[in-house]
Amino acid sequence: MSLFDQILGAVNNPEQQGSLDQLGGLVNMAQQVSGQNGMDPAMMQTVMSMLGGTVQSGLQNHSESNGIDATQSLVQQLGSTASANPDAIASLIPPEIQQQVCGAIAQRTGLDAGLVQGMLPSLIPVAMNMLQGGATSSGNPLLNMFLDKNHDGQLDMGDAMGLAMQFMQNR
Repeated sequence: MSLFDQILGAVNNPEQQGSLDQLGGLVNMAQQVSGQNGMDPAMMQTVMSMLGGTVQSGLQNHSESNGIDATQSLVQQLGSTASANPDAIASLIPPEIQQQVCGAIAQRTGLDAGLVQGMLPSLIPVAMNMLQGGATSSGNPLLNMFLDKNHDGQLDMGDAMGLAMQFMQNR
């Protein structure tokens, strides 16, 4: 099952936190960041794909070091505001890794690396909110799937965001 299928499953499951309103809000947040920075939706999808891989790696490392409960708390903390503070982002993605991923995104998209760095406080909460939609009273199957290193590598935050945009437009 793909990441987006899991997200839609959370939307349709009354025991999980996901909802159409939440999904629509995430799409709106991503579109707002995109529009404020002169990006088209395809470029935002590329940015989210590349950032998603870094987020996944950061969450996996955090989970291995601190446990799944602490990682769930970090997801909740980073997803609880429209803009994450730099210290919270650094606890997920160390500054040197942030610089590397911003440089790679800049190289692939033509965006300025400083602009990408400036978008992180807005984009990280979008990713965390997407993952938070899978939360239940007994855990978060969506987060567990995202963290599972044994999958085939097809988990892609950008693809999930693109599908969410299409889904909300066709609703």
